[in-house]
Amino acid sequence: MLLRRLIAAMAACLAIGAMVVVSPSATAAPACVSAWSASQVYTGGMTASHNGKNWSAKWWTQNETPGTADVWADQGACGGSTPPPSSCNYPNWVAGQNYVTGNIVKYTDGRYYIAEHDNPGYDPVISTWYWEPYTCGGTNPPDPSGFVVTEAQFNQMFPSRNQFYTYSGLVAALSAYPGFAKTGSDVVRKQEAAAFLANVSHETGGLVHIVEQNQANYPHYCDASQPYGCPAGQAAYYGRGPIQLSWNFNYNAAGIALGLPLLTNPWLVQNDAAVAWKTGLWYWNTQNGPGTMTPHNAMVNGAGFGETIRSINGSLECNGRNPAQVQSRVNNYNRFVGILGVPAGNNLYC
Repeated sequence: MLLRRLIAAMAACLAIGAMVVVSPSATAAPACVSAWSASQVYTGGMTASHNGKNWSAKWWTQNETPGTADVWADQGACGGSTPPPSSCNYPNWVAGQNYVTGNIVKYTDGRYYIAEHDNPGYDPVISTWYWEPYTCGGTNPPDPSGFVVTEAQFNQMFPSRNQFYTYSGLVAALSAYPGFAKTGSDVVRKQEAAAFLANVSHETGGLVHIVEQNQANYPHYCDASQPYGCPAGQAAYYGRGPIQLSWNFNYNAAGIALGLPLLTNPWLVQNDAAVAWKTGLWYWNTQNGPGTMTPHNAMVNGAGFGETIRSINGSLECNGRNPAQVQSRVNNYNRFVGILGVPAGNNLYC
């Protein structure tokens, strides 16, 4: 009897010992995610570790310590070394997902944006009223084009454009005039881009027309008194491109400025998108036209959008000559600055 009790006691001890041995080999705690940072903005679903636990944000939060604020959901104990705080732990933007003011997302171009207003998943590069670029980790990759108008915004401005007028053609032309839309504050730069594109839209019916539609005008654009004459033919210098470049003397001057044989081959403007855009930028940045300043100077020096109209077609439209045409240009400008998220400024009319 005594022997049986002794054997039973030994078995119990062995069982207890086995339990003790098994316990340390239980499933280990998950690794700790990036440490919580008081300065970082967290949005719903983002995680952080604090005091040996992982936490998940229920909604937007900043400087609310996990474990002391209801915004954080306890995800349990974590183990291992804690990674340093990450300032770029933001979710990818999802079209159609509801966002609230303060939400930060990573867009498809690798850049970050913060919601300025609640919105139902508007595209950050189109709806600049609702989103603005957000610097993450000290940097934000630049827009690949370097232009203040993104391709998505360009497409929104010209939904029915002729495929000849490519965004890539416009971007390729920018190098000819590096001061264009890169002078002054960010607001001024966007206003100038909007002003240029507004006039372009008016001249081309929304970037639909490549050449002047009234062919009866074609022979009128040859000024034979010029020493170089009209070597491409009397009817060859009709309006082409985004600003509808016309007259032999304009083709000659633009060709010299751009290093292109436009006097002898004006058809380049209607066959090459980059050349077409360059002629528009040439006029915008260097010609006063019937005005007293270049359209570029009008925008960067605060003269206002109305003076760009005067420099492009003021002799036919300004001072009450054709208010409907002026209003068309102003309407385009107001729409485009809205897309770019900047005010229109003063002096819209001429």
